[in-house]
Amino acid sequence: MTSSTFCHALTSIVADLSRDLPSEQRYQRLLSAMQSSFPCDAAALLRLEGKYLTPLAVDGLSDDTMGRRFEVDDNPRLARLLHSREPVRFAADSDLADPYDGLVETEDHLLHVHDCMGSSLYIDDKPWGVLTLDAMKPGTFDSIDPIELRTFISLTEATVKAAERIHELEARVKHGVMVTRELLKEGADVEIIGNSSAIQKLKDEIAVVAQSDLTVLIQGETGSGKELVARQVHANSARAEFPMVYVNCAALPENIAESELFGHTRGAFSGAVSERAGKFEIADGGTLFLDEIGELSLAIQAKMLRALQSGEIQRVGSDQYIQVDVRIVAATNRDLQQEVSNGNFRADLYHRLTVYPVHVPPLRERGKDALLLAGYFLEDNQRRLSVKALRLSADAKKALLEYSWPGNVRELGHLLSRASLKATTNQGKSNGSIIIDASYLDISSNQVTKENKSDKKPETESFIIKNNLTLKEAVDEFQRKAIEETLKKHNGNLASAGRELGINRSNFYRLLKRLDIN
Repeated sequence: MTSSTFCHALTSIVADLSRDLPSEQRYQRLLSAMQSSFPCDAAALLRLEGKYLTPLAVDGLSDDTMGRRFEVDDNPRLARLLHSREPVRFAADSDLADPYDGLVETEDHLLHVHDCMGSSLYIDDKPWGVLTLDAMKPGTFDSIDPIELRTFISLTEATVKAAERIHELEARVKHGVMVTRELLKEGADVEIIGNSSAIQKLKDEIAVVAQSDLTVLIQGETGSGKELVARQVHANSARAEFPMVYVNCAALPENIAESELFGHTRGAFSGAVSERAGKFEIADGGTLFLDEIGELSLAIQAKMLRALQSGEIQRVGSDQYIQVDVRIVAATNRDLQQEVSNGNFRADLYHRLTVYPVHVPPLRERGKDALLLAGYFLEDNQRRLSVKALRLSADAKKALLEYSWPGNVRELGHLLSRASLKATTNQGKSNGSIIIDASYLDISSNQVTKENKSDKKPETESFIIKNNLTLKEAVDEFQRKAIEETLKKHNGNLASAGRELGINRSNFYRLLKRLDIN
């Protein structure tokens, strides 16, 4: 064998490392390269699986070899190869049984006096398998250069590791696709429940806009079901086979928001130990749902605008632009037009987002939909609590229809979960039907109906006169009490309190400082 032949064989193996090849073909090409480099009549690559060595590729051995499993303890030659970190050559007159006896492709299928050698293969310092070479003529391997052989064995180990890694990644991708499809099915199966005219109009809007790639801005009160609307838009679109990636803009710390959205390169900032794709890249081909988009800082809004305008993003720490194909669906409980007037939201981004605005009606405007939704939630609670039936009494139904639902559908779901648990605990699971009456609902003391709202009289004037306050002092006092009550409700969580009060994060902090609220 000439050095040029050996170099050509090595080059072909290295080239194969970067090719997308099935493992079987990759291993077969490896054996072919080995036979062109070292004189032999048969070669085999076997992987260790428990106590057996399983052939992955053979050349010069009979076809049925691939179906065999060689138990290590029953094959002393293979055992010696496996337990040695150096190549092993067996003497032509060795009395150790040969595992390939009768398998070498000769005219009489008998294994004549021959040369036999091989080597173990280790991956990450763990035995992976063996590589074997056989020649019919004794002394065939006398001229093998040990350095060249060791080099080839190292390349074989690299090939095996690459093939294993590719297989692992393919398995992960396949699993990820399966999970994504299941999640998409799950999201698509959740229907928008209701028969009110407001909900029928919403369903019609979804049916129209879902067929396009237009940017959608979903507006509605907290808990009204904006995320469900977004999922329905995606599920009924041409992008339904691709993921819908969810981003809670309100929960993005300003210092990492850009990285979360657009990704970063290794070393871009402290803690960036590897490169990472952002939500825009992950959503490529699908839908990016930007929930609570009104909470983004002005700096991130500017970068968001570029992504929406050109479809180009730039990872933090990189000067390269990446083209992405993403459909944007955003949601907010804020009046973005008012936020633009207040200087808290960019006008150009607002106009980019409102290509197709969709309004989600609050529950108080949906009439008897509250009872339909109640039925849905009670069925879910029946399954979770393992009870036969949960039923609403007449006074409970009346209370549900009269309540103003400031927390909308989310509040209804939580309220019925609590009521179901209380009723089940009190009445016992053995009862055929568990009746939920108004006493379990916990809304009588907080109930604010439309009629009650209209009967209330403004008390600002009497409050100012009684406490001898200026208008500004009265306003400050009102704000202080409202903020303190909201903070108490949210256990001191500033972000949650600010969202409920409808105050921009930076303005909320300034207001807390001005009112001296700790």
